[in-house]
Formats: sequence, structure tokens, C-alpha cells
Amino acid sequence: MIIQVLLLISGLALLITGAHGLVDGASALAKKFKVSDLAIGLTIVAFGTSAPELVVSVFASFQSHQDIVFGNVIGSNNFNLFIILGITGLIAPMVVQSSTIWKEIPISFLGIVLVYILTNHIFGTDQNILTRIDGLILLILFGFFLYYVYNQLKSDPVAIENKVVAYSNLKTHSYIIFGLAGLVTGGRLLVTTAVDMATTFGMSEKLIGLTIVAAGTSLPELATSVVAAFKKNSDIAVGNIIGSNIFNLFFILATSAVIRPIAYDTVFDLDLYILAGGTIFVFMAMFTGKKKKLDRWEAAILMVSYIAYLVYVIQK
Repeated sequence: MIIQVLLLISGLALLITGAHGLVDGASALAKKFKVSDLAIGLTIVAFGTSAPELVVSVFASFQSHQDIVFGNVIGSNNFNLFIILGITGLIAPMVVQSSTIWKEIPISFLGIVLVYILTNHIFGTDQNILTRIDGLILLILFGFFLYYVYNQLKSDPVAIENKVVAYSNLKTHSYIIFGLAGLVTGGRLLVTTAVDMATTFGMSEKLIGLTIVAAGTSLPELATSVVAAFKKNSDIAVGNIIGSNIFNLFFILATSAVIRPIAYDTVFDLDLYILAGGTIFVFMAMFTGKKKKLDRWEAAILMVSYIAYLVYVIQK
């Protein structure tokens, strides 16, 4: 057991270190080619915090571990919404922009509804499966979302805090190569160890994906949002969480489905209901107490709700 836990921690460490290295190297390389800070922030930096979820889901998809794919994506989104947003809201009440309330949060909710519709054969298919066509639909919608974000940031480029450090060519390429190596090695190690632990301890891949894997791959979002909360930067703290949830549903899940159609277990419906309920709660919280603000008591409700949900999932 100790060896498996150490391997799991090593996989997570490699994932996160690799993501940081890749972002630093790719950002420095992009800067050499005179790519704007806005474009770097929108693409490379945004990708960086979700790279662990992407790599884990892609490996799990390749190896036909469907429950880890869905558990990782849905579990990460629940962890982001209930725990990370809860922690940041307790540190400092989060003031939320109107665009986030009326556009990004509804887009996140739309993603949940779409995934539910596509995986529950509502359109008459006889199998619960996320097909390649479903994945392409989500990817096309993700493209529209990126275009919307680009226009938002172009009108307010200060919204991205992106300090790109200039490196030598050798250092830049080393960061990229070792970053990719860390992501690939860490992702494979994490998936393999998670499956081994599920087999050894009689736990389901669903439970492993929803808890350990989901929480581990969400560590970059946790670090980013907590730092932003302490700096009283609500836009980055909240935007990072909502944006990551959209990224996970529309890009990571879609990419995994395009690689290989993913069989869906309807037991995940409950987890989608929880995610949808939490998203609605955050939206409604913008109109209770102080307007356009997630107050500390609302953040506390998010955290308590997640703990209750986690206890239920583990005991089930």
C-alpha cells in the first residue's frame, strides 16, 4: 500500500511539475516569436492548469478506463466548484463580474446539460456512450467559447496577469522537453497506480477517479485561486475555477471521446446533478446577501455540501 501511495504522489508531482515546465518553456518560446501576452495567457497559460486533467483523461481513454475519464472530469469540476471556490470564498468574499454571472456560469451549466444529454441516449441511441461525433460537437462549441474569451480579453487585456520570463534557447527547449516528459510519465503513472489501487483495495475506478485523481489533478487550480484570493484578485480566483470547469467539459472530455468513444455509466448521473446544483447555487448566490458577491457563509455551504457528498459517495 505504501508503495502505491508513493507512486500516486510521484505521478501527481510529475504531472504538476511537468505542466509548470511546459508553460514556462512554451511561454518563453512564444515571446521570442513576438506572440502577445494576451494570446499566451489565453492559450498556453490557460492550458497549463488543466494539463494534468487532460493527460490523465487521454491516458485513461487510450487504456479503456472509462470510469476514470468521467470520474476525473466530473470529480475535478465538483472539487473546483465546491472546495476551491469554497476555500477562496472563506479567505475573502469573492466579487464576481457581470460577464461571469451572465455568460461564463451559464456556459458552464450548458456544458453539464450537454454532457448529460449526449451520454444518456436522449436522442434515441441504444447505448450510453460519448461518441467521436459527440466529442467533435463539444470541441466546436469550445472553439466558440475561446473566440468569446478572446474578444473579452482583447477589450480588457489587463485581465490577464502573465509575466513571461526570457530564457536562453537551451533553457527554453529544456523546459518544454522535460515538461512534456513529466506530463506523459506522470499521467501514465497516475492512471496505472489508480487502477492498481482500485483492484487491490476493491474500490471502483469511479470512486478513485472522483476522489483521489480528481483532487490531485485540481491542485494547480487550487494553488492559483488561493494565491489570487489572498491578493484580493477575485477575477482571477473565480475566472480560473469557472474557466477550468468549462475547459474540462468542452475540451478534455471531448478530446478523450475523439480519441476513443467512452462508455458512460449512469451512476455518474448523480455526480452531474450535484455539479449542476452547485453551479445553480453559485449563480443564485450572486443575488442574495451582497449582490455580485460570494459571501463567506455561501462559501461555507459549498464546502459542507461537498463533504456530505463525499461521505455519501465513499459509503455507497
